[in-house]
Amino acid sequence: MYLKKHRFAFMGIAAAGILCGMFAHVPGAAAQPAANAVVTVPGMPPVSDPGNLYSDIAVGHFSTALNGHLARIYVPNHTSGDVSVIDPTTLKVIDTYKVGSNPQHVVPSWDLQTLWVANNAEGRSSGSLTPIDPKTGKPGTAIAVDDPYNMYFTPDGHYAIVVAESRKRLDLRDPHTMQLIESISTPGCAGINHADFSIDGKYAIFTCEFNGSLAKLDLISHKVLGYLKLSKRGVPKDVLPSPDGSAPQICSSGSGMPQDIRIGPVGKTWYVADMEADGVFTLDGDSFVQTGFIPTGIGTHGLYPSRDGKKLYIANRGSRIIHGKRHGPGSLAVLDFATNKVESVWPIPGGGSPDMGNVTADGQYIWLSGRFDDVVYRINPNNGETISIPVGKEPHGLAVWPQPGRYSLGHTGNMR
Repeated sequence: MYLKKHRFAFMGIAAAGILCGMFAHVPGAAAQPAANAVVTVPGMPPVSDPGNLYSDIAVGHFSTALNGHLARIYVPNHTSGDVSVIDPTTLKVIDTYKVGSNPQHVVPSWDLQTLWVANNAEGRSSGSLTPIDPKTGKPGTAIAVDDPYNMYFTPDGHYAIVVAESRKRLDLRDPHTMQLIESISTPGCAGINHADFSIDGKYAIFTCEFNGSLAKLDLISHKVLGYLKLSKRGVPKDVLPSPDGSAPQICSSGSGMPQDIRIGPVGKTWYVADMEADGVFTLDGDSFVQTGFIPTGIGTHGLYPSRDGKKLYIANRGSRIIHGKRHGPGSLAVLDFATNKVESVWPIPGGGSPDMGNVTADGQYIWLSGRFDDVVYRINPNNGETISIPVGKEPHGLAVWPQPGRYSLGHTGNMR
């Protein structure tokens, strides 16, 4: 095992550009005047600050539900089929255990009591969810679940939403037992995989990786409200052999490849990472209209708000195709929510492939998986200082735990 520590100079870039076409109480949370209050869906915790929906994930805003939870980084390794557990203090892998086939993400539950490893068993019917006890860091007995590429939770905590990517389907399940309750077909969303939720909990928007579009879901009626095709920048289609050399696969659709999606702090503007477009599309979530585009770097992938809700950390994976090369031009971009300008871009020293992860509880670092390099990165977003730690093969959606916040909406810890 090795550790690499790097420090390098600030590199700013211009970020203007518009494409044509287009429940624990949190101390210090002030009550809002009734005129400003957000009317949420029943059962959803109230929005503490309508001007910053991320106010409850600020430094120190820990729920009492997290008492006794170990400080760990949980890394699902897609190809080696295991989870690497890192002690963030020693920066060492302290445990590795097998889970199901093709683990994709480690997902904190709505009630913060379980970390679920989503093993989607690509192309097979043997998918599963492996629970991890955050008080011990150890896995429990897996539950058979069809194609769990990713998982979210409705804002009221009533349902787990299993994202069955290859089925073009969202499965609503009991958030504890994972018993199937209802399935929602999304035929116009090829490669459905990432999502975020409106400030009032009334709708969610999902990304459709393989047809360059978005799907809007009504969380009350459980109906798809419509699809939005994102304008594209014309990156050509790439057809490459599959990893095992068997059949060719389209690794780049040529029509955009939206990945992660996050809502801005005031609940109006949404940000969509697009791996082919090398940046983030912006849209108005309520009207479901694309409003702009911001270039950020090659292979834009993961999106994470800062602890104060003022910045958006953007992982650029360094490749526009699904199976990229090692030591690509990966980077971390830092965007200011107030201006929609990229303030800095920090390249991974020596090249890399930053993918998915999250911000540390103190807000000082962001941890990201190095998808094509079999490492994870701990990056200081203020100066680009980077540490690399080797893990299993093809790490993906790692979870940094515990996290400030009252409840989890899923993914790698989309907290509110």
